Amino acid sequence: MKRSRRKNKIKQRITTAMTSIAVVVGVLLLTLMCIQLIVPRLGHAEDNMTDSKVQSAVEAGTNDVQEKQINITISDINSPDALLMKAGSGEVISENHGNERIYPASMTKIMTAILAIEKVPDLQKKIEIRSEMFDSLYVQNASRAGFEPGESATAEDLIYGVLLPSGAECCLTLANEITGSEESFVDLMNEKAQKIGMENTHFCNSTGLHDENHYSTAADMATLLRYALKSEMFRSVFTSSRHTTAASNIHPEGFTFNSTLFKYLDDTTVTGGQLLGGKTGYTQEAGQCLASLATIDGEEYILVTAGAPGDTMTEQLHIDDAIKIFDRLGEELGH
Repeated sequence: MKRSRRKNKIKQRITTAMTSIAVVVGVLLLTLMCIQLIVPRLGHAEDNMTDSKVQSAVEAGTNDVQEKQINITISDINSPDALLMKAGSGEVISENHGNERIYPASMTKIMTAILAIEKVPDLQKKIEIRSEMFDSLYVQNASRAGFEPGESATAEDLIYGVLLPSGAECCLTLANEITGSEESFVDLMNEKAQKIGMENTHFCNSTGLHDENHYSTAADMATLLRYALKSEMFRSVFTSSRHTTAASNIHPEGFTFNSTLFKYLDDTTVTGGQLLGGKTGYTQEAGQCLASLATIDGEEYILVTAGAPGDTMTEQLHIDDAIKIFDRLGEELGH
């Protein structure tokens, strides 16, 4: 009897233990099922929260961009054709007749200069300035840098002579050096114009002297300047106020010429920044023209204007226009 009772007690304990284990296992299985159901939902919730944050950031960024949009008028200046562009991105900020045909006058020399920089391997090479070219320059009253017939000058000095005093003798000398003739050099100019996206431009000479078939637009000239400024050499010349040449057979001590832009400016500051450089131009048909570069709040801007009334002896309205627009831009940016 005693043995029977002990066996019954042992069976009861075993049954109780197994029941407890079954309960624990059941609880564990139920817990695992709950976890499998909850975790994906939490993941989706986190994804939704992340998506929401991203969307909010995008909307905030959009609002920032909208707040920084520049709204500036350039149709009330002396120059009837004008275009303002961000030099870095090429974004056009404002324009007035920006794609209408203009005569670019000596703004043409931006193309002459950048091609010379790209095509002359040694800028310290001495190049003779041929005597025979001067008669036609005198007849056309072309602007000159000051080099004399038969003088030998470095290619670098000639490039400075192209951009600062707008020397036609420098343009012809470089054209002859690079391709053998101005006609062949003009072909090179037009090829480069097409390559960099100047869709409404055609050159007939290296100087910008008037020809009915020598034309461009403010937009195309801005495109050209933006391209040229990528060259460190071009930028250095374009932003110089003056330059002294190396000694030559005609000028043993060299000579100094000034920028046709900076010689009219005592102060190059504009609202929030500075006028860095520019290439002026003038013919009777083109009017006063200017392709200029300024920095405001650390960002560079290109302004091209054309067709202002006057000449080289009257008030320089194209320069006044540049100062006015860059001042207006600085004010629009919060200065």
